[in-house]
Amino acid sequence: MMKHESIETNAGLLLVLTMLAISIGGLVEIVPLFYIDETIEKVEGVRPYTPLEQRGRDIYVREGCYTCHSQMVRPFRDEDLRYGHYSLAAESQYDHPFQWGSKRTGPDLARVGGKYSNEWHVQHLVAPRSVVPESIMPNYPWLLENDLAYSDIANRMRALKAVGVPYSLTDDEYQANVEKFGEDVARLLDINNAEANLLAQAQAGNYDGIPGRVTEMEALVAYLQVLGTMVDFSRYDEDYFVQFR
Repeated sequence: MMKHESIETNAGLLLVLTMLAISIGGLVEIVPLFYIDETIEKVEGVRPYTPLEQRGRDIYVREGCYTCHSQMVRPFRDEDLRYGHYSLAAESQYDHPFQWGSKRTGPDLARVGGKYSNEWHVQHLVAPRSVVPESIMPNYPWLLENDLAYSDIANRMRALKAVGVPYSLTDDEYQANVEKFGEDVARLLDINNAEANLLAQAQAGNYDGIPGRVTEMEALVAYLQVLGTMVDFSRYDEDYFVQFR
C-alpha cells in the first residue's frame, strides 16, 4: 500500500493524482448535464426586470450591496424558516450577473420584496441605524439626492437583449412577450418605449416618496421590492422542484 508521505514527497506523482482527482470531480458535475433537458425550473411569473427595476439593480451593483448581501436562500431548514422557500435557478435566469453567493454580513435579500414598506427602505438606506440599531451598514443619503440617469436605459436593455434577456424591439418579439408574460408585462419590456415606461412606473409607485422627481433611491427601492415576489410558491408542491435537481 502506498504511503501518504511517499505521495507528498514525489512532486510528479502528487501532480498526476491531483489532476486525476480534479478530473473526476469535474466529470461528476458536468456529465449529468448531458442527460437532462433543462436546468431551469418550470415556474410561472418570472419575468425580466422593468426599465426602472433594472436601473435600480445597476445601482445596487454599483454601490457594492452584493458584498454584504447575497440573494440565495439555501435549501436548509433554518434558512427556510427565516427567509422562505429556497432560491430557484429560474428566479435568476435574467440576471447578468446573478447575485447568488454565501457572503452575508447582512441578511439575504432574495425574498425582501414586499417585506417592508417603501418608506422603510428609504429610511433604512439613508440612515440604517434609525430603523435597525445594531446595523453596521453605511449610510447612502446620496441616493435620495441624486436624480436618476436614465437616458441610456434603452441601450442598457439592448445590451441585455444581446445576452438573452427577452426585451422586445420588433413587433414579433413584442407579440412573443405578450404570449409568454401577458400584455401588461410585455408593454414594460418594450425597448422602444423604455424611458416612458420607466417614468410611468416611477410616477405610479412613488417609491422614494418625492412626487415629481425620479431619484436613484426610487430605482433601487423598486428593485428591492420586486425581489422574491415573482413566483407564487403556494402553487407548487415541494416535490415538484425535485425533478429539476
